Amino acid sequence: MYPGVHARTTPDKLAVVLADSDRSLTYRELDDRSAALARVLHDAGLRTGDVVALLTDNRPEAFEVFWAALRSGLYITAVNSHLTAGEVAYIVEDSGAKTLIASASLGGLPEEVAEKITIGSMRLAFGGSVRGFDSYEEALAAAGPRLDEEPCGAIMLYSSGTTGFPKGIQPPLPERRVDEPGEALVTVAQFLFGITDSDVYYSPAPVYHAAPLRWGGAIHALGGTVVLADKFDAETALRHIEQYNITAGQMVPTMFVRMLKLDDETRSRHDLSSLRVLVHAAAPCPPDVKRAMIDWLGPVVYEYYSATEANGITFINSQEWLEHPGSVGKSVIAPAHICDEDGRELPPGEVGIIYFESENLPFTYHNDPEKTSAAQHPDHPNWTTVGDLGYLDDEGYLYLTDRKSFTIISGGVNIYPQEIENVLALHPAVEDVAVIGVPHPEMGEEVKAVVQVSSGAVGSAELAGELIAYVRERVAHFKVPRSVDFVDELPRTPTGKLVKGKLKAAYAS
Repeated sequence: MYPGVHARTTPDKLAVVLADSDRSLTYRELDDRSAALARVLHDAGLRTGDVVALLTDNRPEAFEVFWAALRSGLYITAVNSHLTAGEVAYIVEDSGAKTLIASASLGGLPEEVAEKITIGSMRLAFGGSVRGFDSYEEALAAAGPRLDEEPCGAIMLYSSGTTGFPKGIQPPLPERRVDEPGEALVTVAQFLFGITDSDVYYSPAPVYHAAPLRWGGAIHALGGTVVLADKFDAETALRHIEQYNITAGQMVPTMFVRMLKLDDETRSRHDLSSLRVLVHAAAPCPPDVKRAMIDWLGPVVYEYYSATEANGITFINSQEWLEHPGSVGKSVIAPAHICDEDGRELPPGEVGIIYFESENLPFTYHNDPEKTSAAQHPDHPNWTTVGDLGYLDDEGYLYLTDRKSFTIISGGVNIYPQEIENVLALHPAVEDVAVIGVPHPEMGEEVKAVVQVSSGAVGSAELAGELIAYVRERVAHFKVPRSVDFVDELPRTPTGKLVKGKLKAAYAS
């Protein structure tokens, strides 16, 4: 489904609300404005399979762009607005985007990006003027007549690989129109989480991430209301749940930790009785944290495990989790398989690579056939993996044990060590370096650099500060190491391969 269906039946119902503001969109407004943008994109020459890049913070316009792309048979590529201008420009260029749409509230970032990219027939900015961009609002006001609905578009998001270069995860375009049912997440939300048109869904995470964007779209498909928070704050989230009568929401474990750290008086001050579904994903949740959330809120905590690649999904409710603590649930839609490095399927209880089975190849990595091939099972091309490790128990419940690529997950955000290692390797004081995630009580993990200094250099607090500042100038701030340790030598095999597992194990203990 898409907003046009609900615009005809419940035109004045709120589709999007920006919390603590006067900004909102009814279903009629969301349908009209996304249809106008679809016409603008069509008149600019975009056709089925082309890409629209979106650079925004949490703003209602994000869903106007989302639905304009989907109703036009286009891919939407939402880009992390906390990246540097160079990192954003790389993604825009690599995606082949023909249009870049940006929020003026991001300050100078859109302007810097525009100066770096060479592609794109149109650049639009909403919420204010940005040098190098035309007015989004004026473009919509001048749009021509509505188009007939094109084949349904899709989401193509970027996720860095172990090389540090982001790769677009490109699903095939659906073989259906946008107003026809068929989106798998909509089915999951409806039948596993019980989402209906009466739900008010709270989304405090950045909308450019896979889950907030996809789940917001699923809520609209089902006719509910999405309440966007500008950012997450623990006490504010409790106030929002009470104020907006939130019935469903999604958070990451870091948010749980921050909410649990509120004192009893603060937690009891707010009426949370409207909440019946609280979903978490994106990062492993410490069992003690999850148990405390269930004790506090009751059996309303649900978990799923998936990836930006959307090649599979597991599901578990509160009662199941209490019976199988630590599990991320059973696979839904398609079977999960645990295999060894050679592709042989392993019995229950043995740790291996997690594959999800599909009828067809569910995604490719844009411009990277080698990475696509590496994600496929050697004997079953439609079984795919994102490199996570885990095991199944005798009842088919999945347990995660590690991430093959040693991706760092801090506050639910993926950070890829190789990118940071590549930056530090160029510093004259660095002979060798490893970047790992170390346990953190609130964020889950934080970034640590372990450095072997060059001859003549001395490991010191001053050098640690210099290295941190060096990285901060070159990558997004959330990727910057929070600490630097100095060692005489890093563990490497005779062939030069870094034994990062040994290093992580030493810090974990």
